[in-house]
Amino acid sequence: MLKDSDRIFTNLYGMDDWRLEGARRRGDWDGTKELIAKGRDWIVEEVKSSGLRGRGGAGFPSGLKWSFMPKEPTGRPHYLVVNADEGEPGTCKDRDMMRNDPHKLVEGCLLAGVGMGADAAYIYIRGEFYREAEHLQFAIDEAYEAGLIGKDACGSGYDFDVYVHRGAGAYICGEEMALIESLEGKKGMPRLKPPFPAAMGLYGCPTTVNNVETIAVAPTILRRGGSWFSSLGRENNTGTKVFCISGHVNNPCNVEEEMGIPLKELIEKHAGGVIGGWDNLKAIIPGGSSVPILPKATCDTVLMDFDSLKEVRSGLGTAAVIVMDQSTDVVAAIARLSKFYKHESCGQCTPCREGTGWMWRVMERLVVGDAEIDDIDTLLDVASQVEGHTICALGDAAAWPIQGLVRHFRDEIEERINTRKQSSVAAA
Repeated sequence: MLKDSDRIFTNLYGMDDWRLEGARRRGDWDGTKELIAKGRDWIVEEVKSSGLRGRGGAGFPSGLKWSFMPKEPTGRPHYLVVNADEGEPGTCKDRDMMRNDPHKLVEGCLLAGVGMGADAAYIYIRGEFYREAEHLQFAIDEAYEAGLIGKDACGSGYDFDVYVHRGAGAYICGEEMALIESLEGKKGMPRLKPPFPAAMGLYGCPTTVNNVETIAVAPTILRRGGSWFSSLGRENNTGTKVFCISGHVNNPCNVEEEMGIPLKELIEKHAGGVIGGWDNLKAIIPGGSSVPILPKATCDTVLMDFDSLKEVRSGLGTAAVIVMDQSTDVVAAIARLSKFYKHESCGQCTPCREGTGWMWRVMERLVVGDAEIDDIDTLLDVASQVEGHTICALGDAAAWPIQGLVRHFRDEIEERINTRKQSSVAAA
């Protein structure tokens, strides 16, 4: 279990002052000028040595991503874009960070910006996060007033601006290229890669897109050292992570814990356990709605990190743990997610535009058993045609919940089909 002394988000629950005075009392903005003075290469190497992997879902090594930015001036501005869209169902960690600890993110923007040679940061925040955007803007204004960002940030000689941009609540804008398109004032639709954002991103300039949590942990890593962060968790899955636990638990919560904590321990220690006890558990979606569901037998022993969950054919994603007890109709739950992805598809790629609607309609039929057994395999076949055949990962996100359902709960689907057939025969 993570020691309190190793927690990064010390005001996650908003018990203390979120403004600059409170942030400084908790250690933010301490020695920031000295960290900037250590230079771009030192910052990137320290983040690399920490083993920090992107906290937005993909888990790409952050230091490596920052190092892709051009080392020499290109004659164009260089940008950091912070993805605060947080549209993944079940995920609510970034909003708590921005509402209760906004200065961590603002300072993180500055230090990460220095590390990647950026001139400015744009924080793209989901439009529904009204209070969060308000707190964030207030913190940015405080930081400007105190000389911490802007011209000669922290007295370091480095100029760095931070802007808040409010989105309109489109799930697709959580994808980095669609987010960039939306920032430019266009419809949020993913661009083909390459070119990658580090070569041609926002306004055609070198850009790095990172999640809120990835950027917010950077100052603490730089202060305490990459070796401290890498000492937490497991190899290749280091550090701390904020988990969002929701669903059929006694105390739904956000909690910062060490990577690699057993899923069962996470739920029982922090969320008060499953309603009705652990034996009443049916299934868990471990990383937000886009990752495959896991049955209880797997949940008994699985660890909460990127590689452990990949081994059981799921994923850590955003670490949004959605708990389902025995009262849950898992087929209806996954059908509901299928409707969500059908609704949120931007329609640019044919497999996703056509496939998400088709999969949702078949899922609705499976909920009531109005199908043939062969339809299950046809559904899997269509899911595999959508997965990996689209510009962005929304196609994968639509396919994976269905694949996980059939993998672990096929017997329930078949039982419904057979029960409906028997009822029809009896009625005839």
